[in-house]
Amino acid sequence: MLSLARRTPRTPPAKEAAAPPVRRPAARWAGLGALAVLLLLAAAASLAVGAEHVPIGKVAPAVLAPDGSRDALIVHDLRLPRTLLGLGVGVALGLAGAVMQALTRNPLAEPGLLGVNGGAALAVVIVIGAFRADDVLVYVWAAFLGAAGAAVLVHTIGARGRGGTSPARLVLAGAAVNAVFSALTAGLMLLSPRAFNGFRFWQVGTLAGRDTAVLVRVLPFIAAGTVLALLLARPLNALGLGDEAGRALGAHPGRTRALGAVAVVLLCGAATAAVGPITFLGLAVPYAVRALVGPDQRWVLPYSLLLAPVVLLAADVAGRAVAAPGELQTGIVTAFLGAPLFMLIVRRGRTRDL
Repeated sequence: MLSLARRTPRTPPAKEAAAPPVRRPAARWAGLGALAVLLLLAAAASLAVGAEHVPIGKVAPAVLAPDGSRDALIVHDLRLPRTLLGLGVGVALGLAGAVMQALTRNPLAEPGLLGVNGGAALAVVIVIGAFRADDVLVYVWAAFLGAAGAAVLVHTIGARGRGGTSPARLVLAGAAVNAVFSALTAGLMLLSPRAFNGFRFWQVGTLAGRDTAVLVRVLPFIAAGTVLALLLARPLNALGLGDEAGRALGAHPGRTRALGAVAVVLLCGAATAAVGPITFLGLAVPYAVRALVGPDQRWVLPYSLLLAPVVLLAADVAGRAVAAPGELQTGIVTAFLGAPLFMLIVRRGRTRDL
């Protein structure tokens, strides 16, 4: 018996885990400060780089006290609205992705799962084809209403049946609604060449060609969604432990999911309406943030709020620098950056639940 016991193979020791994410509050605050500095640098680069380069030393005077010079006109009238819109859209997509991944407990989720992109696209095609709209502001309102309607439809479908709303039902309902809306969008574009010509420019996703009026239209929705998302940090932490554990901690799973869906609609709907669909940003940024600071939403949300506009502005600057004197649309650059990251995540199998 003793010899048999000695020969029993021992369980091999577990492999050493990767370096743990930063946990200390001081390091986390320092990280937020570093991201704030990076955001300022990205904004400065967005104001300086383009078809006509503006010296970095002239950027601040051109923004704060424009003197009517050529550099001041380029920075203040052309690039400043674009940069501010990039900041707002980046904040919106970063927070929307973080909230969506927390709601579904799926680290590969992104805001499009709620049908936001599909609803916005269908609404834009309808107003172009049926009402012959050619105003960007009309596209903004149509896309936002379409995104909101799609999210409500997804949440209604996901809440039907026993057990109420669950992450799996939301994902399945979102996939089904997106498929239907995509088919309708494609059909309408085939029937209306005008709709196809107008929609293809919106569909790419770009910060170019948008003025201050577009930012003014979507800013209230982005601000409301940002406040709501940040207020949901603690309930989302409780929900991440499961519905039963969340209830034991005082959270209300149904209410948290509903408010989270509202925040995603406000944020992603406004961002998509303003600049078109920007892919992978809402997926990659929260994923990278959790690898850095862990799953605590009290840190994931502020980090995503700062990192996403840094990435978006950097992609916009890269698109202008690579194709000068023309430019690559921002959505194309983020797709080039995000697709390899997504494939790397899947290849490594790092798709465990939150």
